Amino acid sequence: MDPVLTEIMKNRFTAMAEEAATVAYRTAHTTFVKQTQDFQVALASLSGEFFAYPTMTGVTSGSGQSIAGFLNNFDLAALIPGDVLISNDPFQTGGLVTHQMDIHLVRPVFVGGTLICFAWSFVHASDIGGAVPGSISPDLTECFQEGLRLRPMKLVDAGEMNTTIRDILRDNSRIGDAVWGDIEALMAAMRLLNERVVLLSEKVGVESFQTGIENVLSYADQKARAVIGRLRDGTYHFADYLETDSADDAINIQCRLTIAGSEAAIDYSGSSPQVHAALNFGTGSRTHPFLCLALTNYIQTVEPSIPINGGILRSITAYAPPGTIMNAEFPAAMGNRWVAVMRTYDALLGCLNQAIDGGIAACGAGQAGIISASWIDPQTGRNRVTVVEPFSGGSGGRVRADGVDATDTMIGYLKSTPIEHVEVETPLIVRRHELVSSAFGHGRFRGGAAVCIELECRAPEVKITVRGLDRFRFQPWGAFGGEPGHNGRTFLVRDGEARPIGKIKVLTMLEGDVLRMISPCGGGFGDAFARAPESVLRDVLDELLTAEQAADNYGVVVLDGRVDGSRTRALREARPRSDQRWQCSAGAEQQRYEAIWPAETSGALSDAVLKVPIGLRRIVLERSRRELASGKVPIGTDRTRQVVEQVSRRFQGRDDGHPDSSDSV
Repeated sequence: MDPVLTEIMKNRFTAMAEEAATVAYRTAHTTFVKQTQDFQVALASLSGEFFAYPTMTGVTSGSGQSIAGFLNNFDLAALIPGDVLISNDPFQTGGLVTHQMDIHLVRPVFVGGTLICFAWSFVHASDIGGAVPGSISPDLTECFQEGLRLRPMKLVDAGEMNTTIRDILRDNSRIGDAVWGDIEALMAAMRLLNERVVLLSEKVGVESFQTGIENVLSYADQKARAVIGRLRDGTYHFADYLETDSADDAINIQCRLTIAGSEAAIDYSGSSPQVHAALNFGTGSRTHPFLCLALTNYIQTVEPSIPINGGILRSITAYAPPGTIMNAEFPAAMGNRWVAVMRTYDALLGCLNQAIDGGIAACGAGQAGIISASWIDPQTGRNRVTVVEPFSGGSGGRVRADGVDATDTMIGYLKSTPIEHVEVETPLIVRRHELVSSAFGHGRFRGGAAVCIELECRAPEVKITVRGLDRFRFQPWGAFGGEPGHNGRTFLVRDGEARPIGKIKVLTMLEGDVLRMISPCGGGFGDAFARAPESVLRDVLDELLTAEQAADNYGVVVLDGRVDGSRTRALREARPRSDQRWQCSAGAEQQRYEAIWPAETSGALSDAVLKVPIGLRRIVLERSRRELASGKVPIGTDRTRQVVEQVSRRFQGRDDGHPDSSDSV
């Protein structure tokens, strides 16, 4: 590998992808693309690995994706110039599509009659049909409720549009013209990629172009292995939780990270089976980037010169058992899957804090609340649907810096929609969009602050859906002595009275109603009494802390806008320093839950239920949890497996396969 030529090809590839992504961004139709930027365009090798991926525009979390599972549905030898392939099917694309709202397109790129790579793009369709406007509600239970699902097929054949597929897409979306406009923007971007690949291949030669692809992928692999090789060898375990509607239940995410030399193995065995809600996602049988994001983000952070491509994953293996929430099987609902991806990230982050000397970061807000609005157009009588705003919360405090206010690491690429745009495009008025005072986990490096938004309805009726809300029960955890962050809260203000409403599925707002949402915030990192007094003073002057809170939480005395050094030293010396070794401060609710359901027991329950036939898993899980939590027997891993086996045998004992509803445990 010639390092100079490899660097040149890396930069050329990236520039081509960035240019194409900009075309899609500038010509898209829906708010979620032209403002928030939930889309992407890239180049993939013949084996399906992305070798050119943008970092300045669009979604940045998919650079390790592979289109191989998508391509397996086609005879590649039968593809010809001008073809465009399409699908939004999570069950037939090998983990490429992770929920039906993401429409993926692939265009084969030919040079002199030879297929040399693929142009790829995806867009989050703001509505793809289904039970609710926007197609996503947390309580949808199967894919059929989430709108149109297209198996992999040709949308364009040798340059000729399949108008039947086009019309099906347009007719089954509440905003069909706008969604089709986004797809046309993606196809324009892929045509540009096709042109750029042809020009570069003619300049350097097809063989040199293909060699450049492999060299750039191998270069990323070498860089990633060097970073992993500096981690501490061993196996590390961490568990985190997604909330359910029940205060006595939770979805269990278990992660084990094994570092061995320059390779990493990630195993999510013991995680909860897929759920009867829209929280699932699919990853297939390969190493999927959604299972590795905390590690790949770390690699890119400490090695900023690494090419952003699929080579980063070559030294990593990741496994999620089929049937778990992060590798769900048909007909699972997946619309709200990103919050589960974020909790998967948090679980792996907990492992990395143990594998890296001194740790890396505390937990962030852990939600991706995408606010969507729909209302009736008074002139046409049709539903109008648009995404209003991504709503997150601060990231976790870091080993060398505070968390980022109002934005969590996992959705940092999503842009806020300008208030002016919201108020022009929707019948909503943004009354407030601001940081929340004293809403962060305290620590040597504090968590990123929470954010508050208030939306007032100015139409007779507006329906609001907010996917991705979480951390209303379990607090974002602090690390290395840092305190956990605050939980999220939501209120509907009607006639001057603010009523708590919890997580939003479908909310009907009337004229004059105000929706007030306060996000979770990032956990703190390190002992708060070790925080630099100047940093505490800055938060006081910025009105993120009061002087009283500075003294109580940080041992810093602020008088007349200055730090009182002698009083601060006295206050801090009177308090013993906390232990700076790895520890997780998860808050009272998680401690209460794990006192009943230790991580080992939850893992044993999940593993046992996955051995049950898929059609019985949900009911066996519910009945087994009920018996185990009844207090009749002590909960332990062996007893857990026994109870699941007993319940499963009871439900499988009938010849007709339909247990009577009176069966109980």
